[in-house]
Amino acid sequence: MKKLLLAVDRLSTWIGQAFAWLIVALTALISWEVFSRYILNTPHDWNLDAQLMGYGTLFMMAGAYTLAKAGHVRGDVLYGFFRPRTQAAIDLLLYIVFFMPGIVALTWAGWTFFQDALAIRESTFSATPLPVYPFKAVIPLAGGLLLLQGVVEIVRCVQCLQQGHWPSREQDVEEVDVDKLKQMVHADGARS
Repeated sequence: MKKLLLAVDRLSTWIGQAFAWLIVALTALISWEVFSRYILNTPHDWNLDAQLMGYGTLFMMAGAYTLAKAGHVRGDVLYGFFRPRTQAAIDLLLYIVFFMPGIVALTWAGWTFFQDALAIRESTFSATPLPVYPFKAVIPLAGGLLLLQGVVEIVRCVQCLQQGHWPSREQDVEEVDVDKLKQMVHADGARS
């Protein structure tokens, strides 16, 4: 079971990291538009639509990655003081009552939106229209990935309730903890 959970974590991580490269493409797209608009005096009407779809895709495809890394916002001020079993019970309840129904609804509605957009070949309302249906395909895809990662998180909650400690996760990146950093470099915080 542990291998399966970590495999889903790796999938979510790989997809999240792959789509993170969109930020480079978006930076280039915005830079090109600024250069084109202010230096060459040739703005592009499609550019803003492309930027919005790119940022939307980046945001949606980061959901499963963030869930796999336990990076979503929660009330850590109180939550951190609870024992692992209490944390798991709270998480399990919230996953079942709020997360799963919400993500199922998102995925279902996203599939419907995508099908409707594909049927009419929906495009943006600009002089140079861009197709919208590929962007809308991202909604059910992101929802499906979130559902898969959500099932993994529910299994982790059940395992924590049974064992009294959280099962392991795939490691990726961590926020910088200044105290740990000082210990690593043997600094006491004083200037030399």
